[in-house]
Amino acid sequence: MKITIIGTGYVGLVTGACLAELGNDVFCLDVDEKKIAILNNGGIPIHEPGLAEIVARNRAVGRLQFSTDIAASVAHGQIQFIAVGTPPDEDGSADLQYVVAAARNIGKYMTDFKVIVDKSTVPVGTADKVSAAITAELAVRKLATETTFSVVSNPEFLKEGAAVEDFMRPDRIVIGCNDDTAGENARALMKQLYTPFNRNHERTYWMDVRSAEFTKYAANAMLATRISFMNELANLADKVGADIEAVRHGIGSDPRIGHSFLYAGCGYGGSCFPKDVQALERTARAYGQDLLILRAVEQVNDRQKHVLGNKIVERFGEDLSGKHFALWGLAFKPNTDDMREASSRVLLGELLGRGATVAVHDPVAMAEARRVLELDFANQPEALQRLRFCENQMEALEGAEALAIVTEWKNYRSPDFEQVRKHLKAPVIFDGRNLYEPTVMSDIGFEYYGIGRSVLTRG
Repeated sequence: MKITIIGTGYVGLVTGACLAELGNDVFCLDVDEKKIAILNNGGIPIHEPGLAEIVARNRAVGRLQFSTDIAASVAHGQIQFIAVGTPPDEDGSADLQYVVAAARNIGKYMTDFKVIVDKSTVPVGTADKVSAAITAELAVRKLATETTFSVVSNPEFLKEGAAVEDFMRPDRIVIGCNDDTAGENARALMKQLYTPFNRNHERTYWMDVRSAEFTKYAANAMLATRISFMNELANLADKVGADIEAVRHGIGSDPRIGHSFLYAGCGYGGSCFPKDVQALERTARAYGQDLLILRAVEQVNDRQKHVLGNKIVERFGEDLSGKHFALWGLAFKPNTDDMREASSRVLLGELLGRGATVAVHDPVAMAEARRVLELDFANQPEALQRLRFCENQMEALEGAEALAIVTEWKNYRSPDFEQVRKHLKAPVIFDGRNLYEPTVMSDIGFEYYGIGRSVLTRG
């Protein structure tokens, strides 16, 4: 099948590459000339395990192409995926300007039946806006009655760092279609497109368009809620003398609850949970409803990003001038270089703001972190000068008062603790992801601070 993907970010690039891997002829469009140049020169503008190999393989055989030519992109695919960004607006709502612009471009150039698929994460009712934008452009061209189309909602459920695996082996495929003639035609084409994923058992959930749009936000809101719920309990566990890891095992064994997304830590980040929770709250307010639980989820997460900084201040004092710290992990999660809403940015703001110097390491996100942190501290050049990027994780420890761990990369899970001790000025660890066992750390002479684990003895 001939497919067009509009947008080559995480969702668009992964979707396009994986559909090409299945044998489809895929045209990826982006208005960012630099990004297209990188892709056409064999590069990948994002870090996603396994993606580079799939892109290279399918470009080589001609199943995957990248271009800034809008007219060619519309002519290419009978199915047009809109996978552009929907950043949060000032009021927390999703900014749909790029989605609507993509729809207008389709309307400007289409000459035959098209299925327009909203792949971007968009609020309920976006399909109507997309449809209106296309209809308006067709009316200008006096093709409003001759040229038909159908807008479909097909939200993505990709985890950064595992996006290729998630796409190729999905838990579910959610598709929302209209029930008119054009919608039935769209359903038939979408069914054909996703047939390879349903050979063993049916993974597709068919529903109306608005329910499909709502499903994406509801899923992310639930996951964010579980995280904030455990983080709030972890903070209480620190007060009452309980071990949140023992609690997690105890409640997670209940099949009604399960173990996923019950890990206490220093807050969630990334491009999805923060903005999707805000967008869902904004949608609710537009309909006169206040989502009290989600408002609390957001507040808890904002507070949780300060937990490590508070623990460090409690241990070393309010004034950290002359103190030096090491930080492992900059990206918001492992297996990505994404720094959006990363907890590391909050912790660095607190440490540098209190006068400390900090040496940081991340296996993948160093270049992106430099770019983002230069923007974060653009008005504080003196603070930025006290930040040092280290290519080696042990180098970052040299002479530090303590180590803070923010991202749970695999190579941080089992370090040589004897070497860690030798490099640190004092054997103190603030573990924002509960990677280590407190009793074990105590036994080998470390002063250890986890999240919700204060019941266990420190060095």
